[in-house]
Amino acid sequence: MARAFLFVLDSFGIGGAADAERYGDAGSNTFGHIAQACAEGRADREGLRKGPLLVPNMVSLGLARAAHTATGFRFDSTADAVSASAFHGAAQEISSGKDTPSGHWEIAGLPVRFDWGYFPDTVPAFPAELTEAMIREGNVPGILGNCHAPGTAIIERFGEEHIRTGKPICYTSVDSVLQVAAHEVHFGLERLYEFCKTVRRLVDPLRIGRVIARPFLGETSATFERTYNRHDYAVPPPEPTLLDRLAGRGSRVIAVGKIGDIFAHRGISEVRKAPGNMGMFDKALRAMDDAGDGDLVFANFVDFDTEFGHRRDVAGYAAALEAFDRRLPEALVKLKPGDLLILTADHGNDPTWRGTDHTRERIPVIGTAPGLTGGDIGLRTTFADIGETVAEHLALGQGRHGTSFHATIGGHA
Repeated sequence: MARAFLFVLDSFGIGGAADAERYGDAGSNTFGHIAQACAEGRADREGLRKGPLLVPNMVSLGLARAAHTATGFRFDSTADAVSASAFHGAAQEISSGKDTPSGHWEIAGLPVRFDWGYFPDTVPAFPAELTEAMIREGNVPGILGNCHAPGTAIIERFGEEHIRTGKPICYTSVDSVLQVAAHEVHFGLERLYEFCKTVRRLVDPLRIGRVIARPFLGETSATFERTYNRHDYAVPPPEPTLLDRLAGRGSRVIAVGKIGDIFAHRGISEVRKAPGNMGMFDKALRAMDDAGDGDLVFANFVDFDTEFGHRRDVAGYAAALEAFDRRLPEALVKLKPGDLLILTADHGNDPTWRGTDHTRERIPVIGTAPGLTGGDIGLRTTFADIGETVAEHLALGQGRHGTSFHATIGGHA
Protein backbone atom coordinates (compact mmCIF):
# COMPACT_ATOMS: atom_id res chain seq x y z
CA MET A 1 0.00 0.00 0.00
CA ALA A 2 1.43 3.40 -1.06
CA ARG A 3 -0.90 6.33 -0.52
CA ALA A 4 -0.18 10.02 0.03
CA PHE A 5 -1.99 12.65 2.07
CA LEU A 6 -1.11 16.30 1.59
CA PHE A 7 -2.68 18.71 4.11
CA VAL A 8 -2.22 22.45 3.48
CA LEU A 9 -2.77 24.73 6.48
CA ASP A 10 -3.62 27.73 4.34
CA SER A 11 -1.32 30.69 5.20
CA PHE A 12 0.60 28.95 8.03
CA GLY A 13 4.01 30.37 7.13
CA ILE A 14 7.06 30.16 9.38
CA GLY A 15 8.93 33.30 8.33
CA GLY A 16 12.42 33.73 6.97
CA ALA A 17 11.77 34.09 3.22
CA ALA A 18 15.02 35.15 1.58
CA ASP A 19 13.17 37.61 -0.67
CA ALA A 20 10.65 38.89 1.91
CA GLU A 21 12.00 42.45 1.73
CA ARG A 22 11.06 42.63 -1.96
CA TYR A 23 7.44 42.11 -0.92
CA GLY A 24 7.55 44.45 2.08
CA ASP A 25 7.40 41.45 4.41
CA ALA A 26 10.89 41.28 5.95
CA GLY A 27 10.43 40.06 9.52
CA SER A 28 6.96 38.58 9.04
CA ASN A 29 6.48 35.19 10.69
CA THR A 30 2.98 33.79 11.06
CA PHE A 31 3.84 30.91 13.38
CA GLY A 32 6.54 32.73 15.31
CA HIS A 33 4.51 35.83 16.03
CA ILE A 34 1.40 33.86 17.02
CA ALA A 35 3.52 31.75 19.39
CA GLN A 36 5.10 34.86 20.90
CA ALA A 37 1.73 36.56 21.36
CA CYS A 38 0.39 33.47 23.11
CA ALA A 39 3.43 33.22 25.39
CA GLU A 40 3.03 36.86 26.38
CA GLY A 41 -0.71 36.59 27.03
CA ARG A 42 -1.62 38.78 24.03
CA ALA A 43 -3.63 36.00 22.40
CA ASP A 44 -5.88 35.27 25.37
CA ARG A 45 -9.60 35.59 24.72
CA GLU A 46 -12.34 34.81 27.20
CA GLY A 47 -14.15 31.64 26.24
CA LEU A 48 -11.75 30.88 23.38
CA ARG A 49 -8.23 30.20 24.57
CA LYS A 50 -5.57 31.21 27.09
CA GLY A 51 -1.85 30.83 27.66
CA PRO A 52 1.00 29.43 25.54
CA LEU A 53 0.27 27.96 22.13
CA LEU A 54 -0.38 24.23 22.52
CA VAL A 55 0.26 22.22 19.35
CA PRO A 56 2.02 19.09 20.69
CA ASN A 57 1.06 16.82 17.82
CA MET A 58 2.54 19.10 15.16
CA VAL A 59 5.59 19.53 17.37
CA SER A 60 5.95 15.75 17.46
CA LEU A 61 6.05 15.84 13.65
CA GLY A 62 8.84 18.42 13.75
CA LEU A 63 7.09 21.80 13.61
CA ALA A 64 9.43 23.43 16.12
CA ARG A 65 12.49 22.14 14.27
CA ALA A 66 11.06 23.33 10.94
CA ALA A 67 10.59 26.80 12.41
CA HIS A 68 14.18 26.78 13.63
CA THR A 69 15.37 25.76 10.17
CA ALA A 70 13.45 28.64 8.61
CA THR A 71 14.51 31.48 10.92
CA GLY A 72 16.35 30.21 13.97
CA PHE A 73 13.20 30.73 16.04
CA ARG A 74 12.90 28.40 19.04
CA PHE A 75 9.32 27.52 19.87
CA ASP A 76 9.45 25.69 23.21
CA SER A 77 11.31 23.12 25.29
CA THR A 78 9.60 20.20 23.55
CA ALA A 79 11.38 20.94 20.26
CA ASP A 80 13.39 17.70 20.45
CA ALA A 81 10.37 15.47 21.15
CA VAL A 82 9.99 14.33 17.53
CA SER A 83 8.51 10.98 16.53
CA ALA A 84 10.95 8.45 15.10
CA SER A 85 9.20 8.28 11.72
CA ALA A 86 8.62 12.05 11.45
CA PHE A 87 10.45 14.32 9.04
CA HIS A 88 10.82 18.08 9.19
CA GLY A 89 12.18 20.99 7.22
CA ALA A 90 11.21 24.25 5.57
CA ALA A 91 10.80 25.38 1.96
CA GLN A 92 11.42 28.64 0.14
CA GLU A 93 9.02 29.71 -2.61
CA ILE A 94 10.46 30.51 -6.04
CA SER A 95 7.17 31.49 -7.68
CA SER A 96 6.79 35.19 -8.39
CA GLY A 97 3.75 35.77 -6.16
CA LYS A 98 2.65 35.11 -2.60
CA ASP A 99 -0.85 34.04 -3.57
CA THR A 100 -2.86 30.85 -3.25
CA PRO A 101 -2.52 29.49 -6.84
CA SER A 102 1.22 30.14 -6.97
CA GLY A 103 1.81 28.38 -3.66
CA HIS A 104 -0.36 25.38 -4.45
CA TRP A 105 0.87 24.97 -8.01
CA GLU A 106 4.46 25.03 -6.78
CA ILE A 107 3.62 22.48 -4.08
CA ALA A 108 2.23 20.31 -6.90
CA GLY A 109 5.51 20.57 -8.79
CA LEU A 110 4.89 23.62 -10.99
CA PRO A 111 6.52 26.91 -9.94
CA VAL A 112 4.95 30.05 -11.39
CA ARG A 113 7.75 31.75 -13.29
CA PHE A 114 5.61 34.39 -15.01
CA ASP A 115 4.19 37.52 -13.44
CA TRP A 116 0.49 37.63 -12.66
CA GLY A 117 -1.51 40.71 -13.51
CA TYR A 118 -2.56 42.97 -10.64
CA PHE A 119 -4.94 45.86 -10.12
CA PRO A 120 -3.53 49.10 -8.67
CA ASP A 121 -4.46 50.28 -5.18
CA THR A 122 -6.41 53.21 -6.55
CA VAL A 123 -10.07 54.20 -6.81
CA PRO A 124 -11.18 53.01 -9.26
CA ALA A 125 -8.98 49.92 -9.27
CA PHE A 126 -10.26 48.41 -12.51
CA PRO A 127 -9.63 49.81 -16.00
CA ALA A 128 -12.68 51.63 -17.35
CA GLU A 129 -12.97 49.29 -20.32
CA LEU A 130 -13.07 46.25 -17.99
CA THR A 131 -15.74 47.84 -15.80
CA GLU A 132 -17.84 48.72 -18.83
CA ALA A 133 -17.50 45.17 -20.19
CA MET A 134 -18.47 43.60 -16.86
CA ILE A 135 -21.62 45.75 -16.71
CA ARG A 136 -22.52 45.18 -20.36
CA GLU A 137 -21.74 41.49 -20.72
CA GLY A 138 -22.67 40.60 -17.15
CA ASN A 139 -26.04 42.30 -17.62
CA VAL A 140 -25.91 44.26 -14.35
CA PRO A 141 -26.89 47.91 -13.71
CA GLY A 142 -23.41 48.80 -12.49
CA ILE A 143 -20.84 47.68 -9.92
CA LEU A 144 -20.00 48.80 -6.39
CA GLY A 145 -16.60 48.94 -4.72
CA ASN A 146 -14.03 48.97 -7.53
CA CYS A 147 -11.19 49.20 -5.01
CA HIS A 148 -8.82 47.26 -2.77
CA ALA A 149 -10.64 46.08 0.33
CA PRO A 150 -11.00 43.28 2.89
CA GLY A 151 -13.99 41.09 2.04
CA THR A 152 -16.00 41.48 5.22
CA ALA A 153 -15.48 45.23 5.42
CA ILE A 154 -16.61 45.90 1.86
CA ILE A 155 -19.76 43.84 2.34
CA GLU A 156 -20.59 45.84 5.46
CA ARG A 157 -19.97 49.06 3.52
CA PHE A 158 -21.86 48.28 0.31
CA GLY A 159 -24.15 45.37 1.15
CA GLU A 160 -27.32 47.37 1.74
CA GLU A 161 -26.78 49.41 -1.42
CA HIS A 162 -26.17 46.18 -3.32
CA ILE A 163 -29.55 44.83 -2.18
CA ARG A 164 -31.30 48.07 -3.18
CA THR A 165 -29.66 48.44 -6.58
CA GLY A 166 -28.75 44.94 -7.73
CA LYS A 167 -25.19 46.06 -8.42
CA PRO A 168 -22.59 43.39 -7.50
CA ILE A 169 -19.73 44.38 -5.19
CA CYS A 170 -16.43 44.03 -7.07
CA TYR A 171 -13.09 44.44 -5.32
CA THR A 172 -9.48 43.28 -5.29
CA SER A 173 -6.32 43.16 -3.16
CA VAL A 174 -2.55 42.95 -3.58
CA ASP A 175 -3.12 39.42 -4.93
CA SER A 176 -3.92 38.71 -8.55
CA VAL A 177 -7.65 38.50 -7.96
CA LEU A 178 -11.01 40.05 -8.73
CA GLN A 179 -13.64 39.19 -6.12
CA VAL A 180 -17.38 39.56 -6.53
CA ALA A 181 -19.67 39.66 -3.49
CA ALA A 182 -23.41 39.31 -3.95
CA HIS A 183 -26.42 38.31 -1.88
CA GLU A 184 -27.44 34.68 -2.32
CA VAL A 185 -31.16 35.50 -2.33
CA HIS A 186 -31.57 39.08 -3.58
CA PHE A 187 -29.00 38.70 -6.37
CA GLY A 188 -29.08 34.91 -6.66
CA LEU A 189 -26.33 32.36 -6.18
CA GLU A 190 -26.42 30.92 -9.69
CA ARG A 191 -26.55 34.42 -11.15
CA LEU A 192 -23.43 35.28 -9.15
CA TYR A 193 -21.65 32.23 -10.53
CA GLU A 194 -22.62 33.10 -14.09
CA PHE A 195 -21.48 36.69 -13.62
CA CYS A 196 -18.11 35.45 -12.32
CA LYS A 197 -17.70 33.17 -15.33
CA THR A 198 -18.19 36.23 -17.55
CA VAL A 199 -15.66 38.21 -15.51
CA ARG A 200 -13.22 35.28 -15.71
CA ARG A 201 -13.29 35.47 -19.49
CA LEU A 202 -12.89 39.25 -19.46
CA VAL A 203 -9.81 39.26 -17.20
CA ASP A 204 -7.99 36.42 -18.99
CA PRO A 205 -6.02 38.90 -21.17
CA LEU A 206 -4.94 40.70 -17.97
CA ARG A 207 -3.42 37.50 -16.49
CA ILE A 208 -5.52 37.74 -13.35
CA GLY A 209 -5.08 34.53 -11.37
CA ARG A 210 -8.53 34.13 -9.85
CA VAL A 211 -12.06 35.45 -9.97
CA ILE A 212 -13.81 34.58 -6.70
CA ALA A 213 -17.55 34.45 -6.07
CA ARG A 214 -18.22 35.62 -2.51
CA PRO A 215 -21.90 35.04 -1.66
CA PHE A 216 -23.39 36.38 1.56
CA LEU A 217 -26.65 36.48 3.51
CA GLY A 218 -28.30 38.94 5.91
CA GLU A 219 -30.36 42.08 5.50
CA THR A 220 -28.32 44.84 7.16
CA SER A 221 -24.66 45.77 7.63
CA ALA A 222 -24.88 44.39 11.16
CA THR A 223 -26.17 40.98 10.03
CA PHE A 224 -24.31 40.32 6.76
CA GLU A 225 -22.35 37.07 6.81
CA ARG A 226 -20.41 35.35 4.04
CA THR A 227 -21.55 31.80 3.27
CA TYR A 228 -19.54 28.73 2.38
CA ASN A 229 -20.77 28.74 -1.22
CA ARG A 230 -17.63 30.53 -2.33
CA HIS A 231 -16.34 29.46 -5.73
CA ASP A 232 -12.95 30.26 -7.28
CA TYR A 233 -12.51 30.54 -11.04
CA ALA A 234 -8.79 30.09 -11.58
CA VAL A 235 -6.50 30.13 -14.59
CA PRO A 236 -5.57 26.52 -15.50
CA PRO A 237 -1.94 25.59 -14.77
CA PRO A 238 0.19 26.13 -17.91
CA GLU A 239 1.94 22.76 -17.56
CA PRO A 240 0.98 19.38 -16.12
CA THR A 241 1.09 19.27 -12.31
CA LEU A 242 1.46 16.32 -9.97
CA LEU A 243 -2.33 16.00 -10.12
CA ASP A 244 -2.35 15.69 -13.91
CA ARG A 245 0.40 13.10 -13.77
CA LEU A 246 -1.49 10.99 -11.22
CA ALA A 247 -4.77 11.24 -13.11
CA GLY A 248 -2.99 10.33 -16.33
CA ARG A 249 -1.86 7.00 -14.95
CA GLY A 250 -5.28 6.23 -13.46
CA SER A 251 -4.76 7.16 -9.82
CA ARG A 252 -7.39 9.09 -7.91
CA VAL A 253 -6.84 12.63 -6.62
CA ILE A 254 -9.42 13.41 -3.94
CA ALA A 255 -9.57 17.16 -3.42
CA VAL A 256 -10.80 18.44 -0.06
CA GLY A 257 -11.81 22.09 0.20
CA LYS A 258 -10.89 24.58 -2.50
CA ILE A 259 -8.15 22.45 -4.11
CA GLY A 260 -10.36 21.72 -7.11
CA ASP A 261 -10.95 25.41 -7.77
CA ILE A 262 -7.26 26.27 -7.41
CA PHE A 263 -6.29 23.82 -10.15
CA ALA A 264 -9.28 24.70 -12.37
CA HIS A 265 -10.42 21.11 -11.67
CA ARG A 266 -7.60 19.69 -13.77
CA GLY A 267 -6.30 16.36 -12.54
CA ILE A 268 -9.04 16.17 -9.91
CA SER A 269 -11.03 12.95 -9.57
CA GLU A 270 -13.41 14.04 -6.82
CA VAL A 271 -14.14 17.18 -4.79
CA ARG A 272 -15.32 17.12 -1.19
CA LYS A 273 -16.26 20.31 0.66
CA ALA A 274 -17.68 21.32 4.02
CA PRO A 275 -17.94 24.53 6.05
CA GLY A 276 -15.04 25.34 8.38
CA ASN A 277 -11.73 23.71 9.17
CA MET A 278 -13.33 21.02 11.32
CA GLY A 279 -15.83 20.18 8.59
CA MET A 280 -12.92 19.91 6.16
CA PHE A 281 -11.08 17.69 8.63
CA ASP A 282 -14.06 15.33 8.73
CA LYS A 283 -14.04 15.20 4.92
CA ALA A 284 -10.29 14.57 4.87
CA LEU A 285 -10.61 11.67 7.30
CA ARG A 286 -13.29 10.04 5.15
CA ALA A 287 -11.13 10.57 2.07
CA MET A 288 -8.26 8.82 3.86
CA ASP A 289 -10.56 5.84 4.41
CA ASP A 290 -11.54 5.82 0.73
CA ALA A 291 -8.06 6.27 -0.78
CA GLY A 292 -6.51 3.26 -2.45
CA ASP A 293 -3.05 2.27 -3.58
CA GLY A 294 -1.44 5.07 -5.61
CA ASP A 295 -4.04 7.69 -4.63
CA LEU A 296 -3.53 11.22 -3.28
CA VAL A 297 -5.76 13.10 -0.85
CA PHE A 298 -5.01 16.82 -1.22
CA ALA A 299 -6.74 18.98 1.42
CA ASN A 300 -6.81 22.72 2.06
CA PHE A 301 -7.83 24.16 5.43
CA VAL A 302 -8.78 27.67 4.41
CA ASP A 303 -10.07 29.16 7.67
CA PHE A 304 -6.56 29.90 8.93
CA ASP A 305 -6.26 32.37 6.06
CA THR A 306 -9.74 33.75 5.44
CA GLU A 307 -11.11 33.86 8.98
CA PHE A 308 -8.02 34.75 10.98
CA GLY A 309 -5.01 35.79 8.87
CA HIS A 310 -6.75 38.38 6.70
CA ARG A 311 -8.76 39.58 9.68
CA ARG A 312 -5.59 39.94 11.77
CA ASP A 313 -7.15 37.84 14.53
CA VAL A 314 -4.21 36.44 16.51
CA ALA A 315 -6.30 34.72 19.18
CA GLY A 316 -8.61 33.18 16.59
CA TYR A 317 -5.66 31.91 14.53
CA ALA A 318 -4.05 30.41 17.64
CA ALA A 319 -7.28 28.70 18.67
CA ALA A 320 -7.70 27.31 15.14
CA LEU A 321 -4.18 25.86 15.21
CA GLU A 322 -4.86 24.25 18.58
CA ALA A 323 -8.17 22.81 17.35
CA PHE A 324 -6.46 21.38 14.24
CA ASP A 325 -3.68 19.92 16.37
CA ARG A 326 -6.15 18.22 18.71
CA ARG A 327 -7.68 16.38 15.76
CA LEU A 328 -4.39 15.41 14.11
CA PRO A 329 -4.18 12.04 15.95
CA GLU A 330 -7.40 11.03 14.16
CA ALA A 331 -5.50 11.25 10.88
CA LEU A 332 -2.32 9.66 12.22
CA VAL A 333 -4.10 6.48 13.34
CA LYS A 334 -5.40 5.97 9.80
CA LEU A 335 -1.89 5.76 8.35
CA LYS A 336 -0.66 2.35 7.25
CA PRO A 337 2.87 1.20 6.44
CA GLY A 338 3.71 2.67 3.04
CA ASP A 339 1.60 5.81 3.55
CA LEU A 340 2.97 9.36 3.46
CA LEU A 341 1.44 12.33 5.29
CA ILE A 342 2.77 15.86 4.71
CA LEU A 343 1.60 18.99 6.50
CA THR A 344 2.58 22.26 4.86
CA ALA A 345 1.34 25.73 3.84
CA ASP A 346 1.06 27.80 0.67
CA HIS A 347 2.26 31.22 1.94
CA GLY A 348 2.10 33.28 5.12
CA ASN A 349 -0.55 35.58 6.54
CA ASP A 350 0.97 36.96 9.72
CA PRO A 351 -1.95 38.23 11.85
CA THR A 352 0.38 40.64 13.63
CA TRP A 353 1.55 42.23 10.37
CA ARG A 354 0.48 45.55 8.90
CA GLY A 355 -2.34 45.51 6.38
CA THR A 356 -4.58 42.53 5.68
CA ASP A 357 -2.73 40.68 2.92
CA HIS A 358 -0.60 37.57 2.62
CA THR A 359 3.01 37.67 3.78
CA ARG A 360 5.99 36.24 1.91
CA GLU A 361 7.35 33.47 4.16
CA ARG A 362 8.93 30.06 4.10
CA ILE A 363 6.60 27.17 4.84
CA PRO A 364 6.87 24.14 7.11
CA VAL A 365 7.30 20.73 5.51
CA ILE A 366 6.58 18.19 8.23
CA GLY A 367 5.00 14.78 8.35
CA THR A 368 5.46 11.08 8.76
CA ALA A 369 5.83 7.90 6.76
CA PRO A 370 5.08 4.94 9.05
CA GLY A 371 7.82 2.35 9.04
CA LEU A 372 10.43 4.73 7.62
CA THR A 373 13.17 6.57 9.44
CA GLY A 374 12.13 10.19 9.01
CA GLY A 375 14.70 12.87 9.77
CA ASP A 376 15.79 16.38 8.89
CA ILE A 377 15.09 17.32 5.26
CA GLY A 378 16.64 20.76 5.74
CA LEU A 379 15.77 23.92 3.84
CA ARG A 380 14.30 23.09 0.46
CA THR A 381 14.93 25.58 -2.32
CA THR A 382 11.43 25.24 -3.79
CA PHE A 383 7.97 24.10 -2.73
CA ALA A 384 8.14 21.80 -5.77
CA ASP A 385 10.27 19.38 -3.73
CA ILE A 386 7.03 18.46 -1.94
CA GLY A 387 5.32 17.44 -5.15
CA GLU A 388 8.33 15.50 -6.38
CA THR A 389 8.53 13.63 -3.06
CA VAL A 390 4.87 12.64 -3.36
CA ALA A 391 5.50 11.63 -6.97
CA GLU A 392 8.40 9.36 -6.07
CA HIS A 393 6.47 7.88 -3.16
CA LEU A 394 3.59 7.02 -5.50
CA ALA A 395 5.96 5.57 -8.11
CA LEU A 396 5.58 8.32 -10.70
CA GLY A 397 8.42 9.36 -12.97
CA GLN A 398 10.37 12.49 -12.14
CA GLY A 399 8.85 15.84 -13.08
CA ARG A 400 10.54 18.91 -14.57
CA HIS A 401 10.80 20.91 -11.35
CA GLY A 402 11.94 20.12 -7.84
CA THR A 403 13.93 17.38 -6.15
CA SER A 404 12.44 14.62 -4.04
CA PHE A 405 13.59 14.27 -0.42
CA HIS A 406 12.17 10.74 -0.30
CA ALA A 407 15.64 9.21 0.01
CA THR A 408 16.18 11.15 3.23
CA ILE A 409 13.12 9.59 4.87
CA GLY A 410 13.09 6.29 3.02
CA GLY A 411 15.18 4.03 5.23
CA HIS A 412 13.36 1.53 7.40
CA ALA A 413 13.25 2.29 11.11
